[in-house]
Amino acid sequence: QVQLVESGGGLVQAGGSLRLSCAAPVRTFSAYSRAWFRQAPGKEREFVAAVSRSGAITNYADSVKGRFTISRDSAKNTVYLQMNGLKPEDTAVYYCGATFGGDRLPVGVGEYDYWGQGTQVTVSS
Repeated sequence: QVQLVESGGGLVQAGGSLRLSCAAPVRTFSAYSRAWFRQAPGKEREFVAAVSRSGAITNYADSVKGRFTISRDSAKNTVYLQMNGLKPEDTAVYYCGATFGGDRLPVGVGEYDYWGQGTQVTVSS
């Protein structure tokens, strides 16, 4: 089973920034839409942001609009999540996902075919 690899998580104070990375092991993933989800303790995994295979189309959850930016580097087969203005409620394990489907940007967990192992983000108040 192909697995994506996340990195960049850590502990940061409220108002700070982090950049998460999600590397794909094969170039096949250049044809996939990619997304970030997060899961806080005791809660379901929720959609954060997604980017189309071309990088031209993005979608964000209302809770992160204006603070988070998703982007992709096709040459490196890597997707990034720049997180600014972090809040304690952003604390969660962040997962990246991939789905084949051109410019579709689904927000449902079940619509993604591949996942990473997750990276912990903790925001202190």
